[in-house]
Amino acid sequence: MPRSPRERMVFSAAQLIRTKGVSGTGMREVVAHAQAPRGSLAHYFPGGKEQLVNEAIAWAGDYAARRVRRYAEALTERTPGNLFAAMAGQWREEFTTAGFASGCPIVAAAADTAGTSEALREAAHKAFEGWQRPLAGELEALGVPPGRSGSLALLMISTLEGAILLARASQDVRPLDTVVAELRPLLDGAVDERRR
Repeated sequence: MPRSPRERMVFSAAQLIRTKGVSGTGMREVVAHAQAPRGSLAHYFPGGKEQLVNEAIAWAGDYAARRVRRYAEALTERTPGNLFAAMAGQWREEFTTAGFASGCPIVAAAADTAGTSEALREAAHKAFEGWQRPLAGELEALGVPPGRSGSLALLMISTLEGAILLARASQDVRPLDTVVAELRPLLDGAVDERRR
């Protein structure tokens, strides 16, 4: 968990949004979860809940981007399909060990606020873009031509997020296994061996 009260509140907001959405996450609950002083909320987030949620969404996008880099670095067999399998595998492991209560905070925030808050919709859009760019870069490093890397990164994120929702709804990891099996040949087929 982050160290400063401000960082802890952003982290806690992201964690609570994963389970309860934006509308179900209360500011007092964030302060309690973060073990932050009561008056710190107004001090650190003068823009109120919208500012805090905006920063939590940005944190989640940065976290997803960092995870992509770590997955790519850890691959023993460096293929786009294995990168996607690693991304889905993290969710499979979480659902198997911790249950299906929590999902992606970016999706939760977008679903909860896209029609009611332009600032939060834009924050979710930027978070997804901030995840897609490094993913496209990793695909290029794995041999995918630049002309396809961005669209395949978008496909990977969209497919993963859909599988996460379906897994949570069915309380079953099979949607994750299915999308990995079906998307792997497409991703690996996009590699231009001359670029590797």
